[in-house]
Amino acid sequence: MTTATAKRVNPPPHARKIVRTFRLTPGKIEAAQEILGAPTATDTIETALDMVIFREELIRGAKNAFGIEFNKPRRPRR
Repeated sequence: MTTATAKRVNPPPHARKIVRTFRLTPGKIEAAQEILGAPTATDTIETALDMVIFREELIRGAKNAFGIEFNKPRRPRR
């Protein structure tokens, strides 16, 4: 069985990391960590970002392959 390889948009796990500071809701991080089964908050955030990037790739692929257009989700009010 052969598998197609896709061009990676996100860098490999060993890519250079930068230090950033964000103000995040602890409950959201804990909930996401539980759902994703990630061992740390950093892994949780990286996995969630990978999922967002993958979602965009799926949307782009559906548009290119089938002409299907998806609406971007609205930003939540703060």
